[in-house]
Parts: sequence; structure tokens; C-alpha cells
Amino acid sequence: MFENVLEHPSVRRVAAALMSFGVRGQITVLDDAARTARQAAEALGIETAQIANSLVFRAHCNKTIRPLLVLTSGIHRVDTIKVADLLELTEVSLADAEFVREHTGFAIGGVAPVALIHPVETVVDISLSRYDQVWAAAGHPHTVFPTSYDELLRVTGGHPAEVA
Repeated sequence: MFENVLEHPSVRRVAAALMSFGVRGQITVLDDAARTARQAAEALGIETAQIANSLVFRAHCNKTIRPLLVLTSGIHRVDTIKVADLLELTEVSLADAEFVREHTGFAIGGVAPVALIHPVETVVDISLSRYDQVWAAAGHPHTVFPTSYDELLRVTGGHPAEVA
């Protein structure tokens, strides 16, 4: 483990991306790893619904598979049938750790909505719009950053949608 998690290459990549987008919120280092929305919310003293989970799926269409990032409220379970219908896909299935790392450059538990190593189509859960501030992973299970729904849409180029 790195002595200073802010120096981790993935966190540095996220910090640079946030700066390039003019995001004002600073990356926060959590005392313990937050591999779930509930753990992150408890560490931050906020509602679990204010965590923007970054979930990577396999989007199946015409015998091809591409990555799909869904940013969803920490209290929601993504309805993969609804998302597949919305995006006119054959199927949407949860990606494994290898697929996630290959397409995003992040390990599960630290997938940030920005600084992905390849462009990934993104959907942003409209329920996050209920909050002035939401928190997203910043490249490592110990790091998060504050943002807003509108800012998430802007920095990801994501589609707003009901995903649960």
C-alpha cells in the first residue's frame, strides 16, 4: 500500500481529470477502505443515497460487447433490463474485475466516473439529482470526491436516466 494514497497513480489520474474539468471538490482520503456505498456513506457521515456508485456493465449489442458505466445512487440496484431497453441493447450484464480494469483502468471499489483509460458510455441515475452534493470514487477504495448531479453529467458526458 502506498504511504500516501493521494500519490497512487489512479488517484493522481482522477485528480488531473477533475482539475481539467474545473471541479472544485477536493479528493478526500477515507481512514478505511470503502468498497460499498454504505461504507463510504458511514465514513462521510451522509446518507447512502448520496453515494454515486460507479458500476461497470457489459453492454451486449449485435454480437458485440462494450463497457457501460452506470452511476447510480448507493441505495439503488440497477435494473439491467430497464437499462438495456433504454439504450436499445440486447442485454446488460455486470462486468467482472478483469473487464472493469481493462476498460476503465481502475480496480473494482475505486472506479471513478472520470479519467477512464478508454471512453465509456455513461448513464447517470436521475435520483442523484435530489441532493446538492453527492460523492463518487476517486480511483482507490480509500478516496472519494464531492460533486453534484449536474457536474457528473457534465464531466462524464453521461445520459440522465432512471436506472432502478
